[in-house]
Amino acid sequence: MLLFLERVTERALFASRWIMAPFYLGRAVALILLLVKFMQELFHAVPNVFAMSEAELVLSILSLIDLSLAGNLLLLVIFSGYENFVSKIDHANDKDRPEWMGKIDYSGMKLKLVASIVAISAIQLLRAFMNIENRDNTELAWLVGIHLTFVVSGVLLALMDRLTESAEGHGKDPHIPQDTDVKDGTVIEHDDRPHDDRPGRRDSGRTS
Repeated sequence: MLLFLERVTERALFASRWIMAPFYLGRAVALILLLVKFMQELFHAVPNVFAMSEAELVLSILSLIDLSLAGNLLLLVIFSGYENFVSKIDHANDKDRPEWMGKIDYSGMKLKLVASIVAISAIQLLRAFMNIENRDNTELAWLVGIHLTFVVSGVLLALMDRLTESAEGHGKDPHIPQDTDVKDGTVIEHDDRPHDDRPGRRDSGRTS
Protein backbone atom coordinates (compact mmCIF):
# COMPACT_ATOMS: atom_id res chain seq x y z
CA MET A 1 0.00 0.00 0.00
CA LEU A 2 2.79 2.41 0.92
CA LEU A 3 4.64 1.53 -2.27
CA PHE A 4 1.50 2.28 -4.31
CA LEU A 5 1.05 5.66 -2.60
CA GLU A 6 4.69 6.45 -3.19
CA ARG A 7 4.40 5.72 -6.92
CA VAL A 8 1.19 7.72 -7.27
CA THR A 9 2.69 10.67 -5.39
CA GLU A 10 5.88 10.62 -7.42
CA ARG A 11 3.97 10.43 -10.71
CA ALA A 12 1.73 13.31 -9.65
CA LEU A 13 4.71 15.42 -8.63
CA PHE A 14 6.56 14.58 -11.84
CA ALA A 15 3.50 15.48 -13.93
CA SER A 16 3.06 18.75 -12.03
CA ARG A 17 5.84 20.26 -14.15
CA TRP A 18 3.23 20.66 -16.92
CA ILE A 19 1.58 23.33 -14.79
CA MET A 20 4.42 25.57 -16.01
CA ALA A 21 3.50 25.03 -19.68
CA PRO A 22 0.81 27.80 -19.73
CA PHE A 23 3.41 30.23 -18.37
CA TYR A 24 5.60 29.63 -21.42
CA LEU A 25 2.60 29.91 -23.74
CA GLY A 26 1.82 33.24 -22.10
CA ARG A 27 5.37 34.40 -22.77
CA ALA A 28 4.89 33.44 -26.42
CA VAL A 29 1.87 35.76 -26.46
CA ALA A 30 4.07 38.47 -24.91
CA LEU A 31 6.48 37.91 -27.81
CA ILE A 32 3.63 38.71 -30.22
CA LEU A 33 2.95 41.91 -28.27
CA LEU A 34 6.59 42.89 -28.68
CA LEU A 35 6.26 42.29 -32.42
CA VAL A 36 3.22 44.59 -32.55
CA LYS A 37 5.16 47.33 -30.75
CA PHE A 38 8.17 46.79 -33.04
CA MET A 39 6.04 47.15 -36.17
CA GLN A 40 4.35 50.24 -34.72
CA GLU A 41 7.75 51.86 -34.12
CA LEU A 42 8.94 50.86 -37.60
CA PHE A 43 5.83 52.22 -39.37
CA HIS A 44 6.20 55.43 -37.41
CA ALA A 45 9.85 55.86 -38.46
CA VAL A 46 9.68 54.94 -42.15
CA PRO A 47 7.28 57.69 -43.38
CA ASN A 48 9.10 60.37 -41.37
CA VAL A 49 12.67 59.33 -42.16
CA PHE A 50 13.33 62.36 -44.41
CA ALA A 51 11.96 64.77 -41.82
CA MET A 52 13.98 63.28 -38.97
CA SER A 53 17.27 64.65 -37.76
CA GLU A 54 20.24 62.35 -37.41
CA ALA A 55 19.78 62.12 -33.64
CA GLU A 56 16.08 61.31 -33.98
CA LEU A 57 16.84 58.57 -36.51
CA VAL A 58 19.45 57.04 -34.22
CA LEU A 59 17.00 57.14 -31.32
CA SER A 60 14.38 55.39 -33.44
CA ILE A 61 16.88 52.70 -34.46
CA LEU A 62 17.93 52.23 -30.84
CA SER A 63 14.28 51.71 -29.94
CA LEU A 64 14.03 48.95 -32.55
CA ILE A 65 17.23 47.34 -31.25
CA ASP A 66 15.89 47.55 -27.71
CA LEU A 67 12.70 45.72 -28.70
CA SER A 68 14.71 43.12 -30.63
CA LEU A 69 16.91 42.42 -27.61
CA ALA A 70 13.83 42.08 -25.42
CA GLY A 71 12.37 39.61 -27.93
CA ASN A 72 15.61 37.59 -27.98
CA LEU A 73 15.62 37.53 -24.19
CA LEU A 74 12.03 36.35 -24.09
CA LEU A 75 12.71 33.64 -26.67
CA LEU A 76 15.73 32.43 -24.70
CA VAL A 77 13.69 32.19 -21.51
CA ILE A 78 10.86 30.37 -23.29
CA PHE A 79 13.01 27.70 -24.94
CA SER A 80 15.59 27.19 -22.20
CA GLY A 81 13.07 27.33 -19.39
CA TYR A 82 10.71 24.89 -21.09
CA GLU A 83 13.48 22.39 -21.83
CA ASN A 84 14.98 22.70 -18.33
CA PHE A 85 11.79 22.53 -16.30
CA VAL A 86 9.00 21.00 -18.41
CA SER A 87 10.04 18.75 -21.30
CA LYS A 88 12.52 18.40 -24.12
CA ILE A 89 11.43 19.91 -27.43
CA ASP A 90 11.44 17.03 -29.90
CA HIS A 91 12.95 18.78 -32.90
CA ALA A 92 16.54 17.58 -32.64
CA ASN A 93 16.72 16.72 -36.35
CA ASP A 94 15.19 19.97 -37.55
CA LYS A 95 17.74 21.87 -39.65
CA ASP A 96 16.38 25.19 -38.36
CA ARG A 97 16.84 24.24 -34.69
CA PRO A 98 19.12 26.79 -32.99
CA GLU A 99 22.44 25.32 -31.88
CA TRP A 100 22.08 26.57 -28.30
CA MET A 101 18.78 24.76 -27.72
CA GLY A 102 19.21 21.84 -25.34
CA LYS A 103 22.72 22.98 -24.40
CA ILE A 104 21.88 25.74 -21.92
CA ASP A 105 21.35 24.56 -18.35
CA TYR A 106 19.82 26.62 -15.56
CA SER A 107 23.16 28.21 -14.69
CA GLY A 108 23.86 29.15 -18.30
CA MET A 109 20.34 30.51 -18.68
CA LYS A 110 20.87 32.82 -15.68
CA LEU A 111 24.09 34.18 -17.12
CA LYS A 112 22.58 34.78 -20.56
CA LEU A 113 19.55 36.37 -18.93
CA VAL A 114 21.70 38.83 -16.98
CA ALA A 115 23.83 39.53 -20.07
CA SER A 116 20.70 40.34 -22.08
CA ILE A 117 19.41 42.61 -19.32
CA VAL A 118 22.76 44.43 -19.26
CA ALA A 119 22.59 44.90 -23.04
CA ILE A 120 19.03 46.27 -22.83
CA SER A 121 20.07 48.59 -20.01
CA ALA A 122 23.02 49.81 -22.09
CA ILE A 123 20.68 50.62 -24.99
CA GLN A 124 18.38 52.55 -22.67
CA LEU A 125 21.36 54.46 -21.30
CA LEU A 126 22.60 55.25 -24.80
CA ARG A 127 19.16 56.52 -25.77
CA ALA A 128 19.18 58.79 -22.74
CA PHE A 129 22.59 60.24 -23.62
CA MET A 130 21.53 60.76 -27.23
CA ASN A 131 18.74 62.97 -25.89
CA ILE A 132 20.73 64.40 -23.00
CA GLU A 133 19.51 67.98 -23.43
CA ASN A 134 16.00 66.88 -22.48
CA ARG A 135 17.10 64.68 -19.59
CA ASP A 136 17.41 65.61 -15.95
CA ASN A 137 20.74 64.99 -14.21
CA THR A 138 19.00 62.99 -11.51
CA GLU A 139 17.37 60.75 -14.09
CA LEU A 140 20.71 60.19 -15.83
CA ALA A 141 22.37 59.37 -12.53
CA TRP A 142 19.67 56.78 -11.80
CA LEU A 143 20.09 55.22 -15.24
CA VAL A 144 23.87 54.97 -14.81
CA GLY A 145 23.48 53.57 -11.29
CA ILE A 146 20.95 50.95 -12.39
CA HIS A 147 23.12 49.93 -15.34
CA LEU A 148 26.19 49.55 -13.11
CA THR A 149 24.10 47.50 -10.69
CA PHE A 150 23.18 45.11 -13.50
CA VAL A 151 26.82 44.87 -14.60
CA VAL A 152 28.10 44.16 -11.08
CA SER A 153 25.30 41.63 -10.52
CA GLY A 154 26.26 39.82 -13.72
CA VAL A 155 29.93 39.70 -12.75
CA LEU A 156 29.12 38.39 -9.26
CA LEU A 157 26.73 35.80 -10.67
CA ALA A 158 29.40 34.56 -13.12
CA LEU A 159 31.93 34.47 -10.28
CA MET A 160 29.59 32.43 -8.06
CA ASP A 161 28.99 29.94 -10.86
CA ARG A 162 32.75 29.67 -11.43
CA LEU A 163 33.31 29.00 -7.73
CA THR A 164 30.53 26.42 -7.73
CA GLU A 165 32.07 24.59 -10.69
CA SER A 166 35.47 24.65 -8.98
CA ALA A 167 33.97 23.24 -5.77
CA GLU A 168 32.23 20.46 -7.69
CA GLY A 169 35.48 19.51 -9.42
CA HIS A 170 37.59 19.66 -6.23
CA GLY A 171 38.82 16.29 -5.05
CA LYS A 172 38.17 14.48 -8.34
CA ASP A 173 40.89 12.25 -9.71
CA PRO A 174 42.42 13.94 -12.78
CA HIS A 175 43.31 10.51 -14.21
CA ILE A 176 39.62 9.56 -14.50
CA PRO A 177 37.65 10.84 -17.52
CA GLN A 178 34.99 13.40 -16.67
CA ASP A 179 31.93 11.27 -17.49
CA THR A 180 33.19 8.07 -15.85
CA ASP A 181 30.98 6.76 -13.06
CA VAL A 182 33.09 5.58 -10.11
CA LYS A 183 31.37 4.01 -7.13
CA ASP A 184 32.10 5.24 -3.63
CA GLY A 185 34.81 3.31 -1.86
CA THR A 186 36.62 2.36 -5.05
CA VAL A 187 40.40 2.46 -4.63
CA ILE A 188 42.33 3.46 -7.73
CA GLU A 189 46.09 3.12 -7.82
CA HIS A 190 48.30 5.05 -10.22
CA ASP A 191 51.89 4.54 -11.20
CA ASP A 192 53.34 8.02 -10.80
CA ARG A 193 56.84 7.04 -11.89
CA PRO A 194 58.01 8.85 -15.02
CA HIS A 195 57.97 6.76 -18.18
CA ASP A 196 60.35 7.08 -21.10
CA ASP A 197 58.61 5.68 -24.16
CA ARG A 198 61.40 6.45 -26.58
CA PRO A 199 62.54 3.48 -28.70
CA GLY A 200 65.38 1.59 -27.05
CA ARG A 201 64.79 3.26 -23.68
CA ARG A 202 61.89 1.18 -22.39
CA ASP A 203 64.06 -1.80 -21.38
CA SER A 204 67.24 0.13 -20.66
CA GLY A 205 67.05 -0.66 -16.96
CA ARG A 206 66.82 -4.38 -17.49
CA THR A 207 69.85 -6.67 -17.60
CA SER A 208 70.14 -9.33 -20.19
